[in-house]
Amino acid sequence: MKFTTPILTKYDGRFTRLKTPLDVPAAQRDPQVVETVSAMLLDIEKRGLDAVRDYARKLDRWEGGEFEISRETIASSGDRIAPELREAIELGAERTQAFARRQREGHVDFDVELAPGLHTGVRYIPVGRVGAYMPAGRFPLTASAFMTVGVAKAAGVPHVVACTPPQPNGQANDAVLYTAHVSGVDRVFMLGGVQALAAMAFGLIDELPADMLVGAGNAFVAEAKRQLFGRVAIDLLAGPSEVAVISDETADPEIVAADLLGQAEHGPNSPAALVTTDEAHGRAVMAAVERQLTTLSTAEICGPAWRDYGSVTVADSREVAAALMDDLAPEHLEVITGDDQWYHESLRNYGSIFVGEWSTVAYSDKGMAGTNHTLPTAGGAKHSAGLSVSRYLKPLTYQRVEREATPTVAPATITISASEGMTAHEATAQMRLDRFNGVA
Repeated sequence: MKFTTPILTKYDGRFTRLKTPLDVPAAQRDPQVVETVSAMLLDIEKRGLDAVRDYARKLDRWEGGEFEISRETIASSGDRIAPELREAIELGAERTQAFARRQREGHVDFDVELAPGLHTGVRYIPVGRVGAYMPAGRFPLTASAFMTVGVAKAAGVPHVVACTPPQPNGQANDAVLYTAHVSGVDRVFMLGGVQALAAMAFGLIDELPADMLVGAGNAFVAEAKRQLFGRVAIDLLAGPSEVAVISDETADPEIVAADLLGQAEHGPNSPAALVTTDEAHGRAVMAAVERQLTTLSTAEICGPAWRDYGSVTVADSREVAAALMDDLAPEHLEVITGDDQWYHESLRNYGSIFVGEWSTVAYSDKGMAGTNHTLPTAGGAKHSAGLSVSRYLKPLTYQRVEREATPTVAPATITISASEGMTAHEATAQMRLDRFNGVA
């Protein structure tokens, strides 16, 4: 997550760095990870469920038995968690699906008559089968199923299966299970990592292979999705979680520092960037970060992330700040300034934006804001959006040409086909034109 300069040449000399990240290779493509995942996928494709079992024993500490978690265990998972956690999960599921249903309403089938007798249109059809990965490692991402299972169901996907790795006690995480349950999951399997993705993609645990794989995970999971793409669809290729903040002298440095550390907590290589128009504010945020690190139980994660991947840049105007941030194209972008509306209208490249001091990325991370937290990283927001209802829908076009439209489509088709030398194409149109004109 570094600033580049090609689109910023006209701003040369108008911003300074108070803190720069390490110059390290992208975390997404470690050659050893690529090689390991490739070997595992080939092995699982060749040996099938036997290979999945071998990897589950080695990597998941699986001790035998069925991979599938019974419907009774899934349905009763809410009884095994604290009532306040159960209520929070139900609230997150409700809000995430409400937002997703509203998005679905915006995808409307249509039919338009472009010329008399020439009807074209779109039907939005959900994919048939989705496989969702629900991570449950160092930090079980409880809200993950809201964004994958729940949104898929809101899109109308008829069959959603999920995989989640076992905990040290050999059982699935009950909070993760309950989140999947209230999100509408059809089947859940206790299986982790590459072997889980492969099993869903190859149809080794469900009746049929998944059409699409979704969900966050570690570097091995991300690489498995990359290598399986094409055989199945995927949501996106996400690297370490990122946060960026635009703030000025009107913002509380303690709030800004807390929000930077909130995302740095995801991992020791999670970038956190601040762009400010006030140098004193930037330095105050840096000091606040150091103070807050002494109070956090996860400082061993947040500290290295901030030390190695944190950055602070001072821009001399809001225009430069916005240009810098659009060049960075962060996954999560917070705006805490005296000009919030201007920034919201001006910024173009981000996964999701959080406007104003009362907003924080954590609200989205935990499902309370309703929006999806599966978002592009590593500059991907310049060209891609995050996971949403639309990713689960196929906008299928159709054409219905009536006899009367033939003169409006056939002659030009004949002309273009002839110019290309594609006589078979030309013939399909010429035959219809001749029939229209009564030529034998």
